[in-house]
Amino acid sequence: MSTGAGTTPSRFSASALKGRLGDAWVQSWSKTRAVWTATARATLDIALPTLCVSCREPVTGDGLCAACWSQLSFIAPPYCARLGIPFVYDPGPGLLSMEAIASPPAYQRARAAVRYDDVARTLVHALKYQDRTDLAPTMGRWMARAGNELLKEADALIPVPLHWQRGWSRRYNQSGALARVIAAQADIPVWGDVLQRTRQTRQQVGLSRAERSRNVQGAFSVAAEKKSAIQGRRIILIDDVLTSGATVDTCARALLRARAASVDVLVFARVVEPFKPPI
Repeated sequence: MSTGAGTTPSRFSASALKGRLGDAWVQSWSKTRAVWTATARATLDIALPTLCVSCREPVTGDGLCAACWSQLSFIAPPYCARLGIPFVYDPGPGLLSMEAIASPPAYQRARAAVRYDDVARTLVHALKYQDRTDLAPTMGRWMARAGNELLKEADALIPVPLHWQRGWSRRYNQSGALARVIAAQADIPVWGDVLQRTRQTRQQVGLSRAERSRNVQGAFSVAAEKKSAIQGRRIILIDDVLTSGATVDTCARALLRARAASVDVLVFARVVEPFKPPI
């Protein structure tokens, strides 16, 4: 727990100790929980058929039946070179969406595997709130395919962190679970202790774009002892859903202040607004 030469644990403030102990507790509990969950699921699989996470019909495989899988809207070119927003027609290489022109983000590029529709929402909620960590391998593989061009250039993956109190109640970070799958696919390290959520924030669900931005402003920072590792590195932020982009934009700004060379974003699903012609 030393932060430098001559530093002892007694010099940490109470809040710093609480944060560090909280992080350690969450990591330990997450590992224990994963073992319990895997054991319980293996036992249930013997006695009960696996059900599709969306329609609840019996299914073999990766959590979705063929009918629900066919309803997923995978994102493929043509799309905005900056934000990854799909176009309904091909406007030519390198063209940007109106959103990218009007309000360019701090991060360089964003890519998503699927549109955030009903089936994608069910998958995300099952992974996030229902302990369905068995969905992470499939979702992560789809993300790795969608972000192939980003992964070829990346030095490290950084999952968007939870505040330790939320991690305590949720028991694991879904972004971290996805990052580990992508890391195995792309042979890129996951740096899970670099970015910190320094304060608890409200849930973003139900907030307007402006409220989302205010909610996460100043909520993330790079750990002091990790700043030297960030300098000059090409980073990919990993998250489950991109809605307004406020969270990943705030994370990207924190990493760029620590002198990361570039920050890209890779998510499982993104909200796609009604079609607007590219510029």
